[in-house]
Amino acid sequence: MDDMSAMRIVFRADASLQIGTGHIMRCLTLADALREQGAECHFICREHLGNLIEHIRGKGHKVHALAYALPVEANLLAINKLPTESHLAHSHWLGAAQEQDVADCVALMSDLHPDWLIVDHYALDVRWETALQPYYRKLMVIDDLADRAHVCDLLLDQTFGRNPDDYKSWIPLGCTLLCGSQYALLRPEFAALRKYSLERRENPQLEHLLITMGGVDKDNATCQVLEALRHCALPANCHITVIMGTSAPWLSEVRQQAVQLPWPTEVRVNVSDMALLMADSDLAIGAAGSTSWERCCLGLPTVMVVLADNQKTAAALLEQAQAVLMLSLGTNLATDLRRVIEKINREKDLLKNAGEHASRISDGTGCQFIASKIEALSANNG
Repeated sequence: MDDMSAMRIVFRADASLQIGTGHIMRCLTLADALREQGAECHFICREHLGNLIEHIRGKGHKVHALAYALPVEANLLAINKLPTESHLAHSHWLGAAQEQDVADCVALMSDLHPDWLIVDHYALDVRWETALQPYYRKLMVIDDLADRAHVCDLLLDQTFGRNPDDYKSWIPLGCTLLCGSQYALLRPEFAALRKYSLERRENPQLEHLLITMGGVDKDNATCQVLEALRHCALPANCHITVIMGTSAPWLSEVRQQAVQLPWPTEVRVNVSDMALLMADSDLAIGAAGSTSWERCCLGLPTVMVVLADNQKTAAALLEQAQAVLMLSLGTNLATDLRRVIEKINREKDLLKNAGEHASRISDGTGCQFIASKIEALSANNG
C-alpha cells in the first residue's frame, strides 16, 4: 500500500499504576495493524511508575520517553498544586502540566513531524493539540469520556452504545466520528478465534473460570474476588486462571491467596495468548474496560466488576444489552458473587444466553477498519 509505506505515525499515550495498561494496549494493537500496512510507528510515553515502555519496544516500535522528573510523592504534591485552569477530571494522570508536556513533545515532534498524531490520554485536550499543530499533518483522538474539546480529524470512541451526539460540541466540523463497539481495537487473534469460541459454547459447562481485573489492579480487586469465591459453589472440577501484569502491586498476595483456594488456581503474568485463554474459558470475572470488547468478541459470559467511575456508563449499557452480569466491589461482594454463581448453576441456559448477547457487541474487525480509515483520510487530503 503505497500511501502507508511512507507514513510516519506518533502515538501519545501512557500507562501507570493509576492509569492502568488499557490505553497503551489498544494503541499497540492499532500500531501493529498500521505497521502491517507499511507505516512507521513511534510512541511518546512518560516514565510513570508502571509504564509499559519496554513492552512497547519489545513489540518492535520506537519509544521516546518523557522524564518523570520528581520522586513520586513530590510529583503528586506538585501536580496537586498545579493551576486548576485545566478543569479536566483526569489532569492528574499526566504527571505534568499540559504546557510542560507540550514542550517535551515539541522537542521530539519537530524532528519526527508525523503524518498522524494519535492521542489516547484523558489528561490532554484542545490546548495541547493546538499547540502541537505545526508538528503534525493530521490528528486522531481515542477517547471514552466525551468531556473535553478537541481539534482532531478523526475521533474514535469504542464504547458500546455511545451516542455520537455526545461529541458534537467537542469536535470541529468535518471531523470523522466513529462511535461504537464495532470499532473496538482488538488484536487479530480475537477475530480469528471467534468462530471456535462461539461454537464451543453451544452446551456450556462451568469448568474453566477466568479472572481478569486489569493489568495493574492497583486497588487489589483480584484478592477481593478470590476471597469472595471461597464462599461460592463452583463445580469441584472447576479450574481457575488469574491474569495479572508484571507491574501489579498486589501480585505476590494474589499468588498466596490462589494457593489457598479449594480449586486448582493458576496465576499467569503478561500472557501472550489471552484470546485463546478467553476462548477456552466458560466464564470470566472481569473489570469493565477495554477487555470487555475482547470478551464480547469471543462470546465469553462475564461477571463484570466496575472499578472506576469512568467505566460506569459503558458497563450499564452492556448490562442493559444482557451481555454481562454486573457486580460492585464492596462489603456485599461475597454475597452477590455467591448469588450469581448459584444462579448460573441453577439456570442451565444462563451462560449460553449471556454469551450470545455478548457476541453481538463486537466481531473483532474494528482495528483493521480504523487502519483503513486512516489510510483513506490521508489519501483524500494529500
